Amino acid sequence: MEQYPYQPPEPRRPDSPDSPAAGSRQGDERARGQGEGDGHGHPHPGHGEAHTRPQTHGHGHSHSHGPAAPVSRHLRKVIAAILIPFTAAVLVGLVVLWPGGAPSHKRTGVGFDRQTQQATVTRVVEVSCQSVNASGGTPAGDPSAGEGGAGAATGGTCKKATIHVDTGKDEGRTFTEIVQPDQSRQLHQGEKVVVAYEPAAPKNLQYSVADVNRKFPMALLAGIFAIAVVVVGRLRGVMALVALAVSFMVLTFFILPAILQGSNPLLVAVVGSSAIMLIALYMCHGLSARTSVAVLGTLVSLLLIGVLGSEFIDWAALTGNTDDNTGLIHGLYPSIDMSGLLLAGVIIGSLGVLDDVTVTQTSAVWELHEANPAMGWRGLYRAGIRIGRDHIASVVNTLVLAYAGAALPLLLLFSIAQSSVGAVANSELVAEEIVRTLVGSIGLVASVPVTTALAALVVSADRSGPHAPAGAAQPAPARAGRGRRRKR
Repeated sequence: MEQYPYQPPEPRRPDSPDSPAAGSRQGDERARGQGEGDGHGHPHPGHGEAHTRPQTHGHGHSHSHGPAAPVSRHLRKVIAAILIPFTAAVLVGLVVLWPGGAPSHKRTGVGFDRQTQQATVTRVVEVSCQSVNASGGTPAGDPSAGEGGAGAATGGTCKKATIHVDTGKDEGRTFTEIVQPDQSRQLHQGEKVVVAYEPAAPKNLQYSVADVNRKFPMALLAGIFAIAVVVVGRLRGVMALVALAVSFMVLTFFILPAILQGSNPLLVAVVGSSAIMLIALYMCHGLSARTSVAVLGTLVSLLLIGVLGSEFIDWAALTGNTDDNTGLIHGLYPSIDMSGLLLAGVIIGSLGVLDDVTVTQTSAVWELHEANPAMGWRGLYRAGIRIGRDHIASVVNTLVLAYAGAALPLLLLFSIAQSSVGAVANSELVAEEIVRTLVGSIGLVASVPVTTALAALVVSADRSGPHAPAGAAQPAPARAGRGRRRKR
């Protein structure tokens, strides 16, 4: 990539009037300048005596390894004129839509809507499945059980587990549970489990094992993740973890309760996602024009995703009520717009990857400008978009595979049923994932040229601003190596 669009003439050098043999060197420098090409040994203004040091690299290089120079006051005002009203609107939306807490409801005892307690398996003994069923033993009550009668029909060996309740009003109470040999989850002595409590059931059937207690391995994995982020990212990694915690708080204390309270899911998702975007980007990358450009690019892409998602969810007649969980939500809170909830999920799910793309593109354009301050906005855009194309290919593939991995059991069921590709794609379960993937991917693809163009316009418009280094608007001449003192 050429560093400068033309070979500049040899200017006067007022910075070195006392240089010996200046007149005799001038002709040599012209001749050598034509042969060496642009970008060889050009001086770096603002670095004092760096003019006398040879620059023999075959590429343009900037000595500025810190943050980019601040943009002019005028551009800061333009960016602030856009972002300040947007931030104010987000704050007003948070205040207006802020819920007083999730509305209460009567527990159904179905799925996650059950009372649960912590318990420990204290004893496990093997028994005959036939004798246990004949004597009225209770089958296992967790979802991992199979048909429940295979062991009895073949006279197999079952397990009789004694479980001790560790929390709640019945702490210290014990009950037994029969584990069939064909269950996918087997209980072991000393294992920590989660038990479901049904107060309306007979006393000997009020408790049943619902799941395994996974708190320790999950907490350990989260700790390893946090340590890895801090070790690699250092202070930036710490700020990323803080931003992640704040994002989770916005999701837990605003987005979810507001939707349950009956607010429009799309409006809640837009306000919540905007708040997460502002907090995460500025906290992780600092309050600067570079970050503000990334925020603008993310905002434009989110608006595109919202419009496309709304249109195609309506056009494809997607209800958002496709499985037991969404059916339970609709049964408990009929006022919730399930298709709006689907669209809200599309917007929130795309936000994290959008942040990555927009920040990367903005940083790429800024670094290109630092390497060659004379490059115009078209040159910056072309160079930045070449970087963005590589990013697009990897990010879109990542998003598609993430959704495919989440829906893998569903796709396996269709494969078992030997359904055609058209029939599978037409089913609402798969159509939801297709719309979610394609709308999010279109937003990601669009974010690359949008953010690159915004960044190129900002940095190129500021080239000759009051904060630009002297001489940055015009490239320096190619310097000859002859007659200069070389530093070994």
